[in-house]
Amino acid sequence: MKQRLSILGSTGSIGVQTLDIVAENPDLFEVTSLVAGRNWELLARQAIEFDVDSVVIGDETKYEQLKQALEPYPIKVYTGSDAICQVVQQSTVDVVVNALVGYAGLHPTVAAIEAGKKIALANKETLVVGGDLVMRMAVEKQVPILPIDSEHSAIFQCLAGEQSPIRRLIVTCSGGALRDVPMAELSSVTPERALKHPQWSMGAKITIDSATLVNKGFEVIEAHWLFGVGADKISVLIHPQSIVHSMVEFEDGAIKAQLGTPDMHMPISYALMFPHRASRPQERFDFLAHPTLTFAEPDRVKYPALDIAYDCMRRGGTAACVMNGSNEVAVAAFLAGKCRFTDITASIEYALSKARFVEHPTLKDYEALNEESRALAAEYLKLK
Repeated sequence: MKQRLSILGSTGSIGVQTLDIVAENPDLFEVTSLVAGRNWELLARQAIEFDVDSVVIGDETKYEQLKQALEPYPIKVYTGSDAICQVVQQSTVDVVVNALVGYAGLHPTVAAIEAGKKIALANKETLVVGGDLVMRMAVEKQVPILPIDSEHSAIFQCLAGEQSPIRRLIVTCSGGALRDVPMAELSSVTPERALKHPQWSMGAKITIDSATLVNKGFEVIEAHWLFGVGADKISVLIHPQSIVHSMVEFEDGAIKAQLGTPDMHMPISYALMFPHRASRPQERFDFLAHPTLTFAEPDRVKYPALDIAYDCMRRGGTAACVMNGSNEVAVAAFLAGKCRFTDITASIEYALSKARFVEHPTLKDYEALNEESRALAAEYLKLK
């Protein structure tokens, strides 16, 4: 029987590659619904190609254009955040692929868990913001959450079949687009420069997060929730080649690593097909083309966001929610040319110093602190 997918963020990098996997395996998957933020033209093309039942465009100003484009087809068209939560709960959905960007991914994940849907998760902010709530709900509802991020997929693969205790998770990090830029020059870095990632092709927001190492800090928090491992047992290593996607060290000293090219098709297909693997004959790794693999400690002075994320993980509660909300505002401001690159981390520190802290938050607490953190970041950056 085919798995019926709802793909959130279908027009982004992960969404597009997920549809590649669907196209390669038409006997295994069908797509029943697609969700995008504002790219209505690509969303319309995808909806027609994959013959979906319904689509949702997050940006309500694009609704009429999308509806007109799909008028000749029997495809239901919706808009708004409430509609996203409704489509993931439909009876025609087995698996929700959450590839939305940022805080916007939290509520659809919660809605999918409530409806008992399997989740293939690429939206790390779901667990960064609300990991405690989300994982408790997933256990109660017996809903599997399978990671799509390459680092967490690597750890998941390394742990498959293991029954022994973990000594350490080792999350690898490319260092981002500014890895070789001296710290003194970071304040003058342009968005164009920061978007030139040396290995990965990703969306603008996550590429900037990679450059600040906010993304890596978020991945540490995500690993904590996914695998139940404390901060003292998760380390980060700079690995410029992005070949070793992450590692697990066991108590006997053995280390398992998952290697492969810097491409997301494999972790996406693994999340969708687990415990089986896709047949991708065109995918071959050439060790001779990559004769040297190097590793280094991250520069904690150059990348203060990494330690901020560790501190948020140790504090728990709404700390990481505040870090995420302020970061989203600051990254958008940087990409719009309204602040310096170094102002991103400074905005996070300001918001964390000013925001309320709720130790045992509800979903409404997350909503309130998300708004408060965004306002504090805008205040720091003097945004109107």
